[in-house]
Formats: sequence, structure tokens, C-alpha cells
Amino acid sequence: MTLVFLGTPDFAVPSLVRLHEAGHEILAVLTRPDRPAGRGQKVRASAVKREALFRGLHIHQPVRLDANVLETLRGVGPEAVVVVAYGLILPPTLLHLPPLGCINLHASLLPRYRGAAPIIHAILRGETRTGVTSLMMDEGIDTRPILLQRECPIGPGETAGDLEARLAPLGAALLVETLDKLSRGDLTPQTQNVDRGTYAPRVGPETARIAWRQLAPIVVNLVRAMNPRPGASAMMGDQRMKIWRAAIGPPALGGDREMNPGTVIIEAGLPRVICGQGTTLLLREIQFESRRRVSGEEAASGRWLLHGDRFDEPPNEAPEGTGPATALL
Repeated sequence: MTLVFLGTPDFAVPSLVRLHEAGHEILAVLTRPDRPAGRGQKVRASAVKREALFRGLHIHQPVRLDANVLETLRGVGPEAVVVVAYGLILPPTLLHLPPLGCINLHASLLPRYRGAAPIIHAILRGETRTGVTSLMMDEGIDTRPILLQRECPIGPGETAGDLEARLAPLGAALLVETLDKLSRGDLTPQTQNVDRGTYAPRVGPETARIAWRQLAPIVVNLVRAMNPRPGASAMMGDQRMKIWRAAIGPPALGGDREMNPGTVIIEAGLPRVICGQGTTLLLREIQFESRRRVSGEEAASGRWLLHGDRFDEPPNEAPEGTGPATALL
């Protein structure tokens, strides 16, 4: 089958590789323009561009999908367009260009978690299973009929980065199967009941800020969901700390239970933070601004954290016991 592939981040690379190695002719690869990245803000090509260069594929990096881009794609005449985390909305003229349509790979079990950040929102909600879905595309957001799905569990301590790394090859295999069945006419698309779906929009830095009056399990889910980007954060005065890994600690007892949420407890060299209703968060891996990542034990032994220190509550803090896991309902 002749294809045009649209994708940008690491998540899309296994799909490009599997489609190419399965013998599909990839006429062109569209990916987002190079942009500054990392601490040094050096201009860096996308993961998909780097892979496409390695494979000698034709690459286009439009800022927008305008008439010139559409004319180029019309000229190469793909049978289908495959989209995996591209980052731009496809105009109707492109959606209707290929005879077999535009096929999208989505990192959730639709209709749950439609939108740009399905992995993050699934972890925020404390889901224990997710998967990947291939579907036809239209002008809506992940609303067209489902082609194929594959389910997988979410581990109890799995981060968004961990889960993304597992879903990417699972989705790549699903795309190959989807295109093979589509070319043979062996697929019966299943209409989505979109009203029952859960929307998963992009998250901003404000979502990553910890509200300590939430229950510890909710805070743990936030830490997992914000790893590797942007990192769950907390402020102590003018000092920002990111929490990369955490766990639910034993409940606060005695005098500790009277401490305000956000207060640090050091016991046996292990730092915990008081959360809502006396639950506690065990700090496993943290990073203060302009410092390296360290274990919670190292932060305590180096006196970066002291018993009785208190993190600030963010503005517009959530009521005790609530947070992203419930606010999305």
C-alpha cells in the first residue's frame, strides 16, 4: 500500500518503522518543524524526522497544512494517510484526499480519553487498563468509527513515560494489522458512542502543581502522570521542587497527624509529606531547581529537606480529598 505518514514524537517512531519494514511504500513523511529543546535550547529535529532520514524517506516539515502542502500530497497520490501524534489538525481537504481515508493511531481504548493527552489522563484517573485504537479520521476529535483495538494493563507504579514506551510498539503492530485488513476489505468499523467518552485535553504547568490537601493516592497518580514531562512540582518559598517518583506512605500518627498538609516528616531517614486526611506521600526521587535528581533518602541525609519543612499550597487549591482524578469526571 502507498502511504503518507504524519507523526512527530518518539511515540510515532515504532509505527513508522513497522509500516516501512512491512513493505508499505511511504511516499512522504510529514513532521513538525525543528525546534529548540533541552536545557541548552538547541534546535533539534523530531524523533520521526531522525528516523525518516535514516531510512531515506522524503520529509516535509510544514508549519501549517496549507494549500501548497495539500497540492504536494495530491501529487504523490497515497492510497492512505497514517497519522500518529502529529500535532496539527488535518483540514477536510486532506481528510478526503486518499481513497482509503486517513487512519489515526490513538493511545487509549476509545471512546475513553479522546484528545491530545490520553496517557496522562488515564494515569491521573487511576485507571488500571488502557490500550491503543486505530480509527478513521474526520473533522471531529477522535470521533470516527473504530477499526481495531488492543488492550493492556497499567502497572500500579507505571509512569506516563513507562506506559508510552509500552504502547508505542503495541500501536505499531496494530497499525500494520489495520492496513493489511483494510486493503483486503476485512474490517468492519465500529461506531463510537462518543457521549460516553472521556475527553483528555492537553495539560499545562498548572496541572502539574501539587495540592497537598488531596489524598496521597491522588498525588501519587499526579506524580506518575507528569513523569517525564513536565514533572509534578511543589514550591517551598521561592524554591521549586519536582517529584519524579513517589509512593503512598504510612498514615500520619500522633502529633504528625496535627501537622498541616504539605509538612515534611523525616522518619528513619525517609522523607514523607502530609497530604489530605492524614495520608502521606513517600518521596522516592526528587529534584530541586538547578540541582540533580536524588533519592528521597539522599535529600534527607543532605539536609535538603528537614523535619517540619512545609511546602506551599498552590493558588485555587482543590478541596481536601479531591484532585485531577475526580475533577475529570
